Amino acid sequence: MSASRVVLVTGGNRGIGLATATEFARNGHRVAITYRGETAPADERFELMGVRCDVTDESQVDTAFTRIEEHLGPVEVVVSNAGITRDKLVMRMTEADFTDVIDTNLTAGYRVARRATRSMLRNRWGRIVFVSSVVGAVGQVGQANYAASKAGLVGLARSLARELASRNITVNVVAPGPVGTDMLNELDEDRRSTIIDAVPLGRLGDPGEVAATISFLASDAAGYVTGAVIPVDGGLGMGG
Repeated sequence: MSASRVVLVTGGNRGIGLATATEFARNGHRVAITYRGETAPADERFELMGVRCDVTDESQVDTAFTRIEEHLGPVEVVVSNAGITRDKLVMRMTEADFTDVIDTNLTAGYRVARRATRSMLRNRWGRIVFVSSVVGAVGQVGQANYAASKAGLVGLARSLARELASRNITVNVVAPGPVGTDMLNELDEDRRSTIIDAVPLGRLGDPGEVAATISFLASDAAGYVTGAVIPVDGGLGMGG
């Protein structure tokens, strides 16, 4: 982005979210992140505004935006990244396992985007990027809830892209494949090897590679890109 923007990254405490927040901060933008834990994440290299927020609670989302607006200014770029998993086979999956994942991964994306559009519509400029997953396109055993939530983000994004285009607001989706985050790094070696073997490029992705794609979609250079789903998956989801 040529101008310094106010950026919000939800779920910015680790992995792709933190990598994305630091990428924007490195490029001179004013960055806020939401987190659910007791302690705000920090990166000694960059100043990130941490806001504790449960994105499944509409009032907390509104409060988070209000705090960011008071300290940094109106939010111009939103990266909806917050998400959870509750992996189980469908026969063992409870209704709460399903609905909690949908609420956190999909409905919260709607909440955040809806709140963000207040200032974006007024200023006639905005960027919204949803972080989906290759699983949303190809499915995965034990992840019916997660896959449904991530697939739903595509329909949400494309509908918003059509609604908001006349106000110079773009809405896009990034769909990462297996990325070397804490969750994957905790798997045993055999499981990691199986995952890597399925990726045509033969390796895990780096969170920074996903962050770079998100940064591009939020830039002025990507002003003619909207309603797109960009895979960052090493070729795993080709044709999906």
